[in-house]
Amino acid sequence: MESNIKDKVVVITGASSGMGEAAAKHLSALGATIVLGARRAERIEKLAKEIQENGGKALAIAVDVTQREQVKNLVDAAVEQFGRIDVILNNAGIMPLSTMDSLHVDEWDKMIDVNIKGVLNGIAAVLPYMKEQKSGQIINTSSVAGHKVFNGSAVYSATKYAVRALTEGLRMEVKPYNIRTTIVCPGAVKTELLEQITDVEVRKANEEYVGAVGISPDSFARVVAFAISQPEDVDINEIIFRPTSQEL
Repeated sequence: MESNIKDKVVVITGASSGMGEAAAKHLSALGATIVLGARRAERIEKLAKEIQENGGKALAIAVDVTQREQVKNLVDAAVEQFGRIDVILNNAGIMPLSTMDSLHVDEWDKMIDVNIKGVLNGIAAVLPYMKEQKSGQIINTSSVAGHKVFNGSAVYSATKYAVRALTEGLRMEVKPYNIRTTIVCPGAVKTELLEQITDVEVRKANEEYVGAVGISPDSFARVVAFAISQPEDVDINEIIFRPTSQEL
């Protein structure tokens, strides 16, 4: 697996915790150079230091993915420091689940901004470089909720369906530039996402469910590494993975 990961420059958004942090550590262990992006600067700076102390290469840049110029700066800094960008993992996302009649409209807006516009900003930042290189891989984190809608997930699911649509459209458009595209759709993974749910009943139900069946963020890291590790003429377009015990 290491052969097509070693020395690749990988930008990861949402890298301060959970699946992004796990992917950063795992890919670094496989020889990738990691550029960490997240709002919580102190968290990613600590992670970058940890990676460096373990013999890896890492750079931390504070970024709010809803701000196009900040995402561009993240990618530009990666290229300036390391000379290229091979992979972007658009992983930043939020999941304040609620029933629609609760009218948490501000949360709907925030999900659209982070989960959809954040991904678009990442794509816009890397495409000029990858087109010029005639190589690269854009990996976007969707969800099982991007395939199924469940109680309280309507808006969240809508954003994750959108990620799938955007990535499939992108896949068809970037073939002349030898760019690979991947959608990763996790099921129940134990992360901080549930802490964002303000609807008490919805949060309780999801905490109980994920607490019972959820798996480690390392599972996501291994899936991402699998997609990157394939030979350059193999394009893994979508992966859905769940805990073995998850029926949803």
